[in-house]
Amino acid sequence: MSSQEKSFERINQKRRTRAELLRAARELTEKGGSPSVAEVADHAGISRATAYRYFSTPDEMIREAVLDAVANSIRLEDAGPDTTPMPVDQRLQALVGRVFAMLRDNETTFRAFLAGTVTGRSQVKRGARRLGWLSEALDPLRAEIPAADFQRLVYGLSLMTGIETLVVLKDVCSLDDAEAEEVTLWAARTLLAGVLSARSE
Repeated sequence: MSSQEKSFERINQKRRTRAELLRAARELTEKGGSPSVAEVADHAGISRATAYRYFSTPDEMIREAVLDAVANSIRLEDAGPDTTPMPVDQRLQALVGRVFAMLRDNETTFRAFLAGTVTGRSQVKRGARRLGWLSEALDPLRAEIPAADFQRLVYGLSLMTGIETLVVLKDVCSLDDAEAEEVTLWAARTLLAGVLSARSE
């Protein structure tokens, strides 16, 4: 396993640990509680020391648990209306479109979370849900392109599947929602086409 592949696996493991903590936080809060980080760690079967590396305060953890519940609405389309497997470019477009809609519909909440992670006042590290979504959407390509190129493609497309995308396109470029979505889909489509074109040369 290459160093890049090992790095990718470490990221995936961290993503799974974070997901377990957030799942446990939601379960406890849905029962009417206000759990501490330690209580969530115990409920998830994860060491308290590990949990505190992800969340330093209960407020940070609960806020992301709410966003996690929203993000869990993302589902990948594997087939078209006639159940024919979708080509990878259509799978990607469907995913990027769904993520954009989720961010647009919850923009204020996601912006608030982004602000808390970039000011230095919060110890929360960003989640990596998008890496899992993108890896799943692009899975048909795993056997067709080198592993390093696959991972690089996932990383590149991650720039187009987060609240940062909306911030740049709406605040910096002054685009409205429809224009921002069009540019996001175009950028994802163009990056994928570039990788596929390089493969065929």
